[in-house]
This record gives sequence, C-alpha cells and structure tokens, in this order.
Amino acid sequence: MSFSNQSSRIFGLIARIKFFKPLQILINKAYIKYFKIDMSEFKQARDYESLNALFTRSLEISRKLEDDFIAPCDGKIIQITNSFCQKKDEFLSFSIKGKIYSINALIRDNFELKELENGLDCINIYLSPKDYHRYHAPCNLEILSAIYTRGKLYSVNEKYLKRIPNLYSENERVCLKCKSENNFIFWLIFVGAQNVGKMRFNFDSNIQTNTNKYDNFTTTYHNLKITKGEELGNFELGSTIVIIAQKGFLNFKIQENQNIKFGQNIANFIN
Repeated sequence: MSFSNQSSRIFGLIARIKFFKPLQILINKAYIKYFKIDMSEFKQARDYESLNALFTRSLEISRKLEDDFIAPCDGKIIQITNSFCQKKDEFLSFSIKGKIYSINALIRDNFELKELENGLDCINIYLSPKDYHRYHAPCNLEILSAIYTRGKLYSVNEKYLKRIPNLYSENERVCLKCKSENNFIFWLIFVGAQNVGKMRFNFDSNIQTNTNKYDNFTTTYHNLKITKGEELGNFELGSTIVIIAQKGFLNFKIQENQNIKFGQNIANFIN
C-alpha cells in the first residue's frame, strides 16, 4: 500500500472519531475558519459529532435546480476540453493540464467504440476541502453500469495534475456510465485523492473505496433511473469529478477556473 493510500485511510479513521463535545466543537470551528467555509446553508459547527460528519454535511436549505444540465457538485472548473484522435485506430484521448489521457485507461471497459466515434467533450471539477462534498444527478438519467478501479490516492490539486502523468488514471476511481433521456451517453468519473476517506454511492452500498477488500469490478444495472438533482453519494473530503459526454449532447456555458455550485446550469442541451 502506498503512503498516500495509508495516510488517507488513517485520516479517514481519525475524522470519524467523536471527541468530547466541547473539543469537537473547537475542532469543527477551527476547520471552518481555516478553510473559510460558508455555513449559511448548513447546520452550525456544534451540530456535527465528528469531522467526517462536517465533511459530508447535507444542505439545510434546498437549492434551486436551474435549466438543462446542472453542476453535480460544488467546486472549481479546472479544465474544459475536447477529445481528439491521433490515429484512425487509436482510442480517443483528451488533454488535462497538458497531460494526455487515454479514454480506455480512464474509464477502462465502460464504453463501446461506436460511442466515441463522433468525439467527446470533457470537463473536470475540483472539490476543495471547503466545498460541499455531496454529488447529485446533473439531469434525469439512467445509470447503466459502474466500474470500480483500484489505484493510488495522489493529491488532485492543480500542482499535482501538472506534475504526475495520467494522475486521474493512476488514482482510485469509480466510473458511472449514464444515458440521458434523449439517449446520449455520458460518463461521471469520481476520482479518489489523498485524504479522501471514502467515496459512497447511495444507489449501491456494495461500491466500497479506499479498502483492500475489493479488486477491480464492474456492476451492470437495469432500469436504474435517477431524477435530476437526486443525491448520488458523497466524498469524505474533497476530490474531483470528471464529466465526459458524447458530442452533440451538451453546449457548456462555463469557463475554466470558474467556481460553480450544485444546481447551477453548466450546459444547455443541444438536442
């Protein structure tokens, strides 16, 4: 086990400790102050029995869901990019911070070649420690399959993205293959990171991350339909969500380095 995986597991265990309440309140307040967290939509520091409960806090005030395709989480847009194909027979690839990523390496066998032939659009969203850590369905969708890939837990901040080739493909991740109501295919890739204790998915408790219990596996679902805005699960501390969509599906309305909020429109449907 790598140092980053071991430290993340230890961090996750510590975060779940329920300290004596006055001490826990001090810890919570210090965390909120250090990361400058806006708590106006959430319960206050004294209401969380552990740091993990604070990390995974739920909204107390419902957010408006804007039109079309919405942000699945809070975070920062690190990059918006398109796929390209260097040679006719090679898998489509895309670039993140100057590093080339193979579709096959990132989402493994969770695609058919015909789904890639017209090109792809891609965005990646970084969730910092201050962000709301729950993630939601960006539109009405059907989850077709989930692939879990064991891996390392490198930090996913911009410095490491530039330094480590294929960082997302190296890290532990869960890839959901989804179908929209108008029959476009898109993928939601949830990337683990250093100090992410777990990634959890409400629709399937068998998906367990940051554990030695499982090797790579694939689960296929039948008629698993999720409504727009419905909670899919949560990170236990910040990480990254990559969205890859077939061309002709979405017209993105956001810019790189823009901060976004769950519920905010980030793309309009083309068809």
